[in-house]
Amino acid sequence: MKQLKFLLCPKSPFVWDGNGFSQCFDDLVLGFGVNAATIAMIFILGIMRRSTRTNWRVKFSEKVLLHFIAVIGACLSCVDIILLSRKKLHGDFILYHEWLFRFSCFMVWATIVFSLRCACFQHIFCDMILCIWWIVKPLFGIPHLQATFSSLEVFECLKGSSILFLDIMFCLSINYIRIKQTSTKSRPMEDSLLCVEMDIEEGCHRDSRSTHGFWDHTTFRSITSVMNNGLLKQLDFDDLLLLPIDMDPSTCHDKLLSCWQDQQNKFCSNASLFKAIFSAYGWPYLRLGLLKVFNDCLGFGGPLLLNRLIRFLQQGSGNLDGYVLAISLGLVSVVKSFSDTQYTFHLSKMKLKLRSSIMTVIYCKCLSVSIAERSKFSEGEIQTFMSIDADRTVNLCNSFHDMWSLPLQIGVALYLLYTQVKLAFMAGLAITILLIPVNKWISELIASATEKMMKQKDERIRRTGELLAHIRTLKMYSWEVLFSSWLMDTRSLEVKHLATRKYLDAWCVFFWATTPTLFSLCTFGLFTLMGHQLDAAMVFTCLALFNNLISPLNSFPWVINGLIDAFISSRRLSRFLSCSEQKSEVEQKAKFQPIFANDQSDLVSNDMAVVMHDACCAWSSGIDEQNLVLNHVTLSLPKGRLFAVVGEVGSGKSSLLNSILGETRLVHGSIYLSGSAAYVPQVPWILSGTIRDNILFGKTLDSQRYADALQACALDVDISLMAGHDLAYIGEKGTNLSGGQRARLALARAIYQDSDVYMLDDILSAVDAHVAKWILQNAILGPLMEHKTCVLCTHNIQAISSADIIVVMERGHVKWVGNSADLAVSVYSGFSSVNEFDTSSSIQSKLYSTNPSNMGKQSPLLEENTVDVPLEAQEIIEAEQRKEGTVELIVYKKYAGFSGWFMAVMIFLSAVLMQASRNGNDLWLSYWVDTTESSQAKYSTSFYLLVLCIFCIINSSLTMVRAFSFAFGGLQAAVQVHNKLLNKLINAPVHFFDQTPGGRILNRFSSDLYTIDDSLPFILNILLANFVGLLGIVVVLSYVQVLFLLLLLPFWYIYNKLQFFYRSTSRELRRLDSVSRSPIYASFTETLDGSSTIRAFNSEDYFLARFTELVAQYQRTSYSELTASLWLSLRLQLIAASIISFVAVMAVIGARGSLPISFGTPGLVGLALSYAAPIVSLLGSFLSSFTETEKEMVSVERALQYMDVPQEELHGFQSLNSSWPFQGVIEFQNVTMKYMPSLPAALNDISFTIAGGTQVGIVGRTGAGKSSVLNALFRLTPICRGHILVDGLNIVDIPVRDLRACLAVVPQSPFLFEGSLRDNLDPLQMSNDMKMWDVLEKCHVKEEVEAAGGLDAHVKASGTSFSVGQRQLLCLARALLKSSKVLCLDECTANVDTQTASILQKTISTECRGMTVITIAHRISTVLNVDNVFVLNQGTLVEQGNPGALLQDDSSIFSSFAKASTM
Repeated sequence: MKQLKFLLCPKSPFVWDGNGFSQCFDDLVLGFGVNAATIAMIFILGIMRRSTRTNWRVKFSEKVLLHFIAVIGACLSCVDIILLSRKKLHGDFILYHEWLFRFSCFMVWATIVFSLRCACFQHIFCDMILCIWWIVKPLFGIPHLQATFSSLEVFECLKGSSILFLDIMFCLSINYIRIKQTSTKSRPMEDSLLCVEMDIEEGCHRDSRSTHGFWDHTTFRSITSVMNNGLLKQLDFDDLLLLPIDMDPSTCHDKLLSCWQDQQNKFCSNASLFKAIFSAYGWPYLRLGLLKVFNDCLGFGGPLLLNRLIRFLQQGSGNLDGYVLAISLGLVSVVKSFSDTQYTFHLSKMKLKLRSSIMTVIYCKCLSVSIAERSKFSEGEIQTFMSIDADRTVNLCNSFHDMWSLPLQIGVALYLLYTQVKLAFMAGLAITILLIPVNKWISELIASATEKMMKQKDERIRRTGELLAHIRTLKMYSWEVLFSSWLMDTRSLEVKHLATRKYLDAWCVFFWATTPTLFSLCTFGLFTLMGHQLDAAMVFTCLALFNNLISPLNSFPWVINGLIDAFISSRRLSRFLSCSEQKSEVEQKAKFQPIFANDQSDLVSNDMAVVMHDACCAWSSGIDEQNLVLNHVTLSLPKGRLFAVVGEVGSGKSSLLNSILGETRLVHGSIYLSGSAAYVPQVPWILSGTIRDNILFGKTLDSQRYADALQACALDVDISLMAGHDLAYIGEKGTNLSGGQRARLALARAIYQDSDVYMLDDILSAVDAHVAKWILQNAILGPLMEHKTCVLCTHNIQAISSADIIVVMERGHVKWVGNSADLAVSVYSGFSSVNEFDTSSSIQSKLYSTNPSNMGKQSPLLEENTVDVPLEAQEIIEAEQRKEGTVELIVYKKYAGFSGWFMAVMIFLSAVLMQASRNGNDLWLSYWVDTTESSQAKYSTSFYLLVLCIFCIINSSLTMVRAFSFAFGGLQAAVQVHNKLLNKLINAPVHFFDQTPGGRILNRFSSDLYTIDDSLPFILNILLANFVGLLGIVVVLSYVQVLFLLLLLPFWYIYNKLQFFYRSTSRELRRLDSVSRSPIYASFTETLDGSSTIRAFNSEDYFLARFTELVAQYQRTSYSELTASLWLSLRLQLIAASIISFVAVMAVIGARGSLPISFGTPGLVGLALSYAAPIVSLLGSFLSSFTETEKEMVSVERALQYMDVPQEELHGFQSLNSSWPFQGVIEFQNVTMKYMPSLPAALNDISFTIAGGTQVGIVGRTGAGKSSVLNALFRLTPICRGHILVDGLNIVDIPVRDLRACLAVVPQSPFLFEGSLRDNLDPLQMSNDMKMWDVLEKCHVKEEVEAAGGLDAHVKASGTSFSVGQRQLLCLARALLKSSKVLCLDECTANVDTQTASILQKTISTECRGMTVITIAHRISTVLNVDNVFVLNQGTLVEQGNPGALLQDDSSIFSSFAKASTM
């Protein structure tokens, strides 16, 4: 064996020579052996894979690229062989293994060229085995390169680097082609066919994504068309780049969802979203890490070449090595520019894919999780998942690679420092190591503060959402200031934790920013104290390495914070995504059949629509008796019947429907539902969109059924009066429809779906008697619902009488089941007590002027428009405004004002002085080097060290001032922006909220405010650091190299043109990004409200598709934004590379004495070169941070937009006494009111007087203007003309909040907020507990409150702890506690049973004696005992008088209402 080794390697050891691998082993095994294996692999794969070659098609551009690399490699190897032959001719002894290595290198490239030329061999370069092999192959070349560099021969070093570089380029190219081919190949055939069809229809737009060649992708030329448009006009979504196929949100959603489901199957409740993300995107992400390694290694090429160049300048050699080194310095920068931008591009693409995946998966989860299961999380928390947690989880992509990359960069930099200053670098390293535990401790504190801050942020967003959702009601109560103060308390807690985080971040910045300065002081200090002499090459190589350390050292705390935030957010999302889904529960119920006997199971499947067996259901997770909303219910509902579910308020009627739909938690028993379902909730859920969108609900248009459904729900007349007819746009939550119209629209939607089972929750209470009768006869009992099963929760006597079977509920139990004939004598007394009005009245009356026969005549407009509608939807919701051009200077001034001008000036001065001290430190070093080298040292070493130490202390102090000033200024701005924005919004008029979707406003308070809180101060800090850093470099370079000033002007011109071309587009893209983000949050918030309706209609796929379209639009803006920023970054880095080359070449020319101008001492030249090197990153970073700041400033701009919203007239000159109004006299004098100038008048020249202490009822058809009377009285909508007087005072002269505070109201939509019941009843704390219990007893809700836990019981969001009827009773109790002289009741008994309603009427009559009571009612029985009744029609008062007298008059309109209500 030893003889064999001697034969192979006669002149050296076989493997190890003491310092590394021997030359023999390097050439024979790592060189020749690896090359021979590569050639063998190419031929073997070519022969074995011949049959599969047609599966891979290498494009012409890709083939050219591979050819180009291979030919360059072959030429370089050929030159190497020629040079070796030349050495041999000159008599040098060449070992045989050197020849073998050189020839094998040439043979590898020649084989590649041959294979690419041969059609049957081309496909092997897409083979996975060869791709993996070529990833490993360059690693074998590293020892050879290390040996070459140790020879210190410039040409040999350059040649060795080039060979390895070509290997790496070939590796990246074939892997890129393979990944691209794999993604194309994996697309299903249907997608390909679909693409072909879409190409034909859309003019081959899709194909444009793949027509760009390799060079276009590398230089990002695809964005130039968008940027040209950005210069000429305001960009629109149509101008943006098309998404690459692999970034389609549907594809991304399916990929992550399948991985998450695998996680759930494996780990059940412990499933990790992080692991699912890794399964979906892990391998492509890890492959990107290889590019990151190459990129990081290139970063150290600059300092090494700089060292060689300064040594060359010191020696003053006359050969051409200097020029080679100078040009190589520029070329390394160029290659790094390309690799850097490509890494960023592919990483950012992956982040966009992950973002769309997470957003769609969260949305999909919200669609499939039942209300009971979702109650574990607050509304604000779920909205935070979408707006903040998704983004923070996506940032994991950045932090994860940086987590290993930054220590690698630091490690390599420290090793290179060791080669320069030996063990002296340990002094600097000691400081770094000492700071690690400090930073770890700070990171833990930051993580704790972040978690606490996120909890408060969730609560703040929940409170903000609650305030925005119920702003109309809050204004009527005059509670908006109170609610905003509660919101401010939550915000102050959030800011407290934000401040902790910011100041800890400032400590991180201080420690890491001062580390390089301390590092240089300690390193050079120890080096000189050890007796060594400083020289220019060593000092400025070290300075360049210190500069390389700055970025990873500064970034490290942010990386740790980013990782912590990402893991916290991914855990939060995992917890939410692990919730059990309703679909799986329904399947379990359906399969849970053993409780039925065999004959019963047949009955279930054939004849029964709904079967409940011993079902116990709850809204919460507890299983005690108190939490059960249904308690051991056994019920069978046959198909094709009408079931009326009746019972007192809170008896469990709505819970019964929700349990059948699977929205509650099934604790015990089973529930079976046969066939499809349609559901109309008690509070109708209306979709933002056209009337047609709301009715079709994703289904295709069937003109006949559509028209029939509209007619059956008495909507045809209403729609014919609307501008745009059935394409009229409905605002958020149906804001521009009356309560009755909303109910009928929801019913029309249900009827149109043609489902098997209809579940209607008290839909007749929202409409007047005529319309209720029409709906009952034509919709519920009509032909469209014939042979259908209908479960109707109702208090309507006509509906109860018409039902086939009646189910009586009491406290969660089924008390009685039977027909209407038996009900009158049954235990449910509500039926007979209200029937007294039927038997006592023998009234003959006329039908209302708009009678059912008129309703039956369809609008001709509607008939024409049902299929082909040329009209566009009338926009009630204003399109979101988007500013044009640059972010105005006033926005920056306002932000500086928010943070405080003193702080702004201090921050700027500290940053400038900090940079000046750093430059002074470096200039002093160059002076020290020059005096030492010339042996003319004027001072002792200790003096030089002392001055260096002073510079270091000044720099550290100023860094601390800057860090803490920025933290304080950013916090001040965050607090001021939130407070002012909230203050302006709560003072905005109601019509602003009607026209602006809540999601759009909430976007300001969540996403935009998060930017202002967190990322804007951070990016501003970076911008300022980059600006003063660039300023320092320009000053030093101009001082050292006068000729640099000649380059400065053309360079500034090109730079200015580039940034102008880019910024005009980037601003537009950022604004489009913000505008495209708002609909996502608006849609998400809307879906959260209506998820139970969506699930009932089985429309999850339709809504997911709608949401995916919105996400796709958001992705397009982000993708275009990314490509534009990298287009700029690449060009800036190439300009910076040319500056480096210029400075280096000028230094070489100056050293040769070829120019009359002297370039100074070696120390100054070294300083200039070390300062020119970071220009590459600093220039790109400066403009990136500048444009990023401008983009982030769009958030401030958007917040400022809503600080300019119109304000209510809050002030008035008439001061009020606390007990006003004294009498309660209300006069309307010729009042006309419009909700919008374009809409018809809601009140039309209406006049009436209500005497003090009287009770008045207002009746009329749905949309007649009943609620508009209250809107005018409470000044929610300003009147166009006329006057409204209360006790002789014109309400316009009274401060609006004082006016509303003096009037009591029970709104049409009952409002309870999350908090204690005591706070809900009396938030101003004006009443004692005894008074509260007394009022609750009078309102017949005392028992329910006691059962819920008393006055301290916690009320869930929107009052879901109570039924809608109970909520109305609690709102009535709240109004009675106010003890006002004027009480307004807007349908306050609509959702309570008739018995409770009649008792409440008696309570109101007795308790409100002496008060002015205005009752808006659909039930005629509600206003029979009032003193006066007003009948409205289309905003006009058509009849008034005593109800008794009007009933006696057969010709009165009121008597026709009474007749309709008793039939």
